[in-house]
Order: sequence, then C-alpha cells, then structure tokens
Amino acid sequence: MATVTSPQRISLPGRWNDPDFHLSTYRMGSGPPVVFVHGFPDLALGWKHQLEAVANAGFQAIAPDMRGYGGSSHPPDIDAYSLTELTGDPVALLDALEIEKAVFVGHDWGGFVTWAMPVLHPERVAGVAAACTPYIPFPD
Repeated sequence: MATVTSPQRISLPGRWNDPDFHLSTYRMGSGPPVVFVHGFPDLALGWKHQLEAVANAGFQAIAPDMRGYGGSSHPPDIDAYSLTELTGDPVALLDALEIEKAVFVGHDWGGFVTWAMPVLHPERVAGVAAACTPYIPFPD
C-alpha cells in the first residue's frame, strides 16, 4: 500500500521568467498519470486520500501545490496568475516528468483550471473531472 510522503521540488525553469520556478509536488505510484489540482485556499496535501487510493489502484498520482501556494513558487505580479499561466504550469510539469498526457482532476478553483486544460491544451489531456466546479463555457 502506497502512502503519501514528502513532496518533491519539481523545477520548471523559465516559467514567468523565473529560472528557479518550481512546484512542490506529491508523486506516487506508477501507471497512467492522474494530476490533482487543488483549489483555494487548499494545498496539494488536501488530496492525500485520493493520491493514495489512485496510486494503489495502479495509477501515477501527482498533486502539485499550485503557483502561489505552499512550497511552490510565488510570483509577485497579479498577471502571473492568469488562466493561461495557471494551465501552463501543469503542462510544464508534465514536460518535466516526461509525461505526454494525463487525466486532470480539480476541486474548487482547481476545477476551473482543470476545465480549461482541454480547451487550452487538448493534446496534453486524456480526461478531466471536477468536484464543486461546473463547466462554464469560455467566451468567444
């Protein structure tokens, strides 16, 4: 049985012009990847029970502290928190982990980020699920 341990610091150099940009990330299990995206004011560790269950079911469970939260980078500019930037971080995380595509699961504000993933990055998304956040169509 897999259990959550300490997060890894995953470097995503160049995000928001920061050579030291990183996401503090819990990662466990192996198999098809599932990325958990937390909401406000949560942290990745809020997915602890889901990470363990998904990893024990034969998947690679991944949960970063999103930018501005916990042990991840905290860019000072408000513009650094646009939906484009927030969805770009999971894509850069997949690149750093050498993963082509993943299922994304979001909660609260993380659900909004998750719903945006197949719209902004369809080639990186195998599926989506969100709790507490309905899909809202993007403006034309």
